[in-house]
Amino acid sequence: MRPLDETETSIVFEKLFKFIGNNLKNLVENPSHEGPDSTPGRYCFRLNKNKIYYCSESLVKRATNIARPNLVSLGTCIGKYTHGGNFHLTVQALNLLAVNAKHKVWLKPQSEMSFLYGNHVLESALGRITENIVVGDGVVVFNMADVPLGFGVAAKSTQDCRKLDPNGIVVLHQGDIGEYLRMEDEL
Repeated sequence: MRPLDETETSIVFEKLFKFIGNNLKNLVENPSHEGPDSTPGRYCFRLNKNKIYYCSESLVKRATNIARPNLVSLGTCIGKYTHGGNFHLTVQALNLLAVNAKHKVWLKPQSEMSFLYGNHVLESALGRITENIVVGDGVVVFNMADVPLGFGVAAKSTQDCRKLDPNGIVVLHQGDIGEYLRMEDEL
């Protein structure tokens, strides 16, 4: 478990910025009230075996008592680096993204299961969509009861969605809460 270096930090922050924009400041400056100290700490990012974790500084200090090869996880795993050096967000980051999301899409009830099976969001599935979405922006997908279902990348802008045919893809699927069941053997 080690802190991120400068290039790793910039790659992670660029990916998070794509989804939460200027709310990235809230994620980094979020006070942590866990641990034996009465003074609030902060949250930080740590790298362990090509996975990025979001955890409090007090938890990191307590984890130093565990040998690195024995440490399996620490905090919330928000993503991982691929062999090619790319950073991919995992579904575990959904709670952080949902709270701070800049762009949101709400699905109709009959379309939720399709998304949870790993399909892209079609125009006919849209219940609501936030304004000013541009192609390539990170989007968090919710159901109509504001429960976060997953995230993806906008394939069409908000204005293009208004004139799109019902079978047109609006959001390209990247991760959803159904992955826990589909990838049960790997997790």
